[in-house]
Amino acid sequence: MRIFDPHIHMTSRTTDDYEALYAAGVRALVEPAFWLGQPRTNVGSFLDYFDALLGWERFRAAQFGIRHHATIALNPKEANDARCREVLDEIPRYLLKDGVVAVGEVGYDSMTPEEDEVFSRQLQMARDVDLPVLVHTPHRDKLSGTRRTLDVVRESGVPSEHVLVDHLNETNVALVLDAGAWAGFSIYPDTKMDEDRMVAILQEHGTDRMIVNSAADWGRSDPLKTLKTGRAMLAAGFTDDDVDKVLWRNPVEFYGQSGNLVLDPVPGFVEGDLPSPGVEFEGSSVLRGVRA
Repeated sequence: MRIFDPHIHMTSRTTDDYEALYAAGVRALVEPAFWLGQPRTNVGSFLDYFDALLGWERFRAAQFGIRHHATIALNPKEANDARCREVLDEIPRYLLKDGVVAVGEVGYDSMTPEEDEVFSRQLQMARDVDLPVLVHTPHRDKLSGTRRTLDVVRESGVPSEHVLVDHLNETNVALVLDAGAWAGFSIYPDTKMDEDRMVAILQEHGTDRMIVNSAADWGRSDPLKTLKTGRAMLAAGFTDDDVDKVLWRNPVEFYGQSGNLVLDPVPGFVEGDLPSPGVEFEGSSVLRGVRA
């Protein structure tokens, strides 16, 4: 089983997770810029974070044979904090960097006027550089939040096929598919979705434009939920080809619209041949320290 995890926050995970992901069949992933759990207090903390996503984290993933990509944005939760808004002036230059495959996560948290403004502005950024968009739906009042999200996307002029609406459930998946966008599902141990509910949704709606992720982060989450969903699909009668479509071909097709995916094997990586102790990241190559 080959897996592309299209939404996972590896900055919050350990190298053990990278080893487990590779063993599970994960060969590529996307790490969206997100809220760190504690509010940022100035634009510099965002820039350090973006630099780490595009440098250090790519290097760290490559050491374990995994291709790392990122999405860049001011996330919805921090869109309400005036101290963070300056970063909107900095984001466009990051959208041109290697490894950036979308603008995101954008969208709504509490559906405030500030979130409206930041969402619309970042959709325009995506149009300016012709990148896909990863959209976060609110955890509360999800159905009306999804309707509002889709309205704003339509008004922006961003093509629906360039939009992945994430954190969906049974209440709003049909809305997103009917709008022509991609439907994303975060599979969690306790909240959002689990693998059995995901299988039921796939049985009802099919596998077209359906994307499954672990969204693993600093909270209680499981980076192997993609693998577990694939196994649940097989147990429910889906074919190996169905699983490959949901866990690999669909996310590759969506993020491939950026033109920035790198999916070939990491040069020099040998499974089980782990990085040498003391190897340091010097920034000149994301592959520095990988054994040849």
